[in-house]
Amino acid sequence: MSKKEKKKPEEVKEEIVREPEKEAEQEIPLEEKLQKEIEELKHEVDVTKNAYYKAYADMDNLKKRLLNEADQANKYRIQTFALSILPAIDSLERALANKSTDDPFVKGVKLTYDQILNALHNEGVTEIECLNKPFDANYCNALLTEKVEGVEPNTVIEVLQKGYILKDRLLRAALVKVSE
Repeated sequence: MSKKEKKKPEEVKEEIVREPEKEAEQEIPLEEKLQKEIEELKHEVDVTKNAYYKAYADMDNLKKRLLNEADQANKYRIQTFALSILPAIDSLERALANKSTDDPFVKGVKLTYDQILNALHNEGVTEIECLNKPFDANYCNALLTEKVEGVEPNTVIEVLQKGYILKDRLLRAALVKVSE
């Protein structure tokens, strides 16, 4: 060993003496350390509980939202089909207008028309009844107005195209003529 590496016995003693002094100054009583650790752990538990409750509430809200969306999808599952078949129903109504029901062909068309309407009715599709009732812009579109004696103003006097509702949702507004 070189002289630099060797320490004098006096320096070693000083280091030994100084180290316990530093530790004594820095040493916190055990009770305070434990109390501080307990407080830190309690805080950590509170933070973890809060995160758990938030995650639980988020999952509960997600569950409710998904159930609601599934209910809505199930409730209105026929909407697209009903909208696509309404023009065919209109065509059948025009074909049956002013036709004699004695003809077997007309009877067959009438039975088909009735079966389609019955199937739609079973799924919750209903016709909007608006003839001779006050005009309601939520369910009807006024295409024409006409002054008619003996009829109150703003009353539907003719239905040009039927409107339909699916349960509580408007499928198609009725096209009507309204009195002035």
